[in-house]
Amino acid sequence: MRILSGIQPSGVPHIGNYFGMMRQACALQSKGESFLFIADYHSLTTSPDPKTLRENTLNLAIDFMACGLDMDKTVFFRQSDVPQVTELMWILNNIVGVGFLERAHSYKDKIAKGFAPNNGLLSYPVLMAADILLYQSNLVPVGKDQKQHLEITRDIAIRFNTIYGDTFVLPEELIPEEVAIVPGTDGQKMSKSYDNTIPIFGKEKAIRKTVMNVVTDCTPLEDPKDPDKCNVVALYKLVATPAELADLKAKYRAGNYGYGHAKQALFEKLWEYFRPMRERRDELAANVDYVWQCLAANAEKAQVEAEKTMTKVRYAVGLR
Repeated sequence: MRILSGIQPSGVPHIGNYFGMMRQACALQSKGESFLFIADYHSLTTSPDPKTLRENTLNLAIDFMACGLDMDKTVFFRQSDVPQVTELMWILNNIVGVGFLERAHSYKDKIAKGFAPNNGLLSYPVLMAADILLYQSNLVPVGKDQKQHLEITRDIAIRFNTIYGDTFVLPEELIPEEVAIVPGTDGQKMSKSYDNTIPIFGKEKAIRKTVMNVVTDCTPLEDPKDPDKCNVVALYKLVATPAELADLKAKYRAGNYGYGHAKQALFEKLWEYFRPMRERRDELAANVDYVWQCLAANAEKAQVEAEKTMTKVRYAVGLR
């Protein structure tokens, strides 16, 4: 079984990234052939500053390795280091209708938010399909917001196979329901675009301040509270043991326990949970040459697999 994941280098990773994707990617690396790429081509749709893109790419690589990615078990590489992906995207573009892409949720959402309707945004799902199909991926861990993209990938693969013969594996999605959507400090899905994130790494004082700003209702300290409708509890359960979670919920229901107390408990659990990863990150940040070498070596492995697929594709469409 081949497992593929990708993540954009769009800034400081937050706990939503970790519990929604990063932790899962690290866990799956022992369950099959694991491929993980830094989606730097995808990030160009937001026109990042070149210096920022390079820094974000390096930092994301460091962050992933610090969070438990084993470079001997996972093929971890930059998307742009495998040129076959854009070749495949161009070929797939020729069997995909514009109307089909215009119906993609992500495209409509970006346009609604004021993004210029450029071809990069429109064809984003085709590049994502190329990412997945290039490595003949069986399983793709995705968040609920990416589910439609995987459905589009399957549709494209089926259309290609129908026209040109059996070429691509049809991928399946993996969406862990319990952490599919991590709430942000405002109760919405945690996302950089909503400015409601809690970073994985950073200064203790800054992270504490962010946690203490998690939105709650106005129930007085002395009154009982409903733990099942509280953002603090929803975040706490990500890092707490079942016994610790049960204890916090009991305090909520008993009263005389304020949201400030709960937020402090949440911060302490988060800070301790990520302690080993912070220490590992410091080691990697002091040896960036090693990080770049790992990415380059893994890109070579990815290219080998990519070329196997492209040999089939080129022959199928008549380019060879």
